[in-house]
Amino acid sequence: MKYLLPVLLLVGCSSTRPPVVVSAPWPDVPVSMQESCPDLLTVDAKTDKLSDVVDTVSKNYTQYYLCAGKIDDWNNWYNTQKRIYESTRK
Repeated sequence: MKYLLPVLLLVGCSSTRPPVVVSAPWPDVPVSMQESCPDLLTVDAKTDKLSDVVDTVSKNYTQYYLCAGKIDDWNNWYNTQKRIYESTRK
């Protein structure tokens, strides 16, 4: 009689059903990260000062490289995480 309780507990814990695997799909790209880079500045056609042209070009380079760096880095991170996630699913 003293062995009945442990046997019942062990029998009750065993299961012949396969485990249920819950899998979530990989999330889509958030809308906030799908925005495109802003348009570059243009130089007024009537300007005759080289300093205005240089200032506009400098601002455009800065704006472009900041935006391109942010987008490239995020895409690289997202794609790497997606590859890791998909490799664990197989």
